[in-house]
Amino acid sequence: MNDSGAVLPWLVIREDDNGNRYRVGRYATRDEAQHVVETLEDSGHRQMYWVERIRSTA
Repeated sequence: MNDSGAVLPWLVIREDDNGNRYRVGRYATRDEAQHVVETLEDSGHRQMYWVERIRSTA
């Protein structure tokens, strides 16, 4: 598999104070995504962050 076909099933999602949700990024592993969440939370951001897995359509 080449880089353009990389599987990135883990999302980091952010919800702002108004309830709007945004995808922060896609990651190959849950640990990698969770590390991003922890880094954002530790830096003082007030929004909520969490990890979600994309379900395979195949």
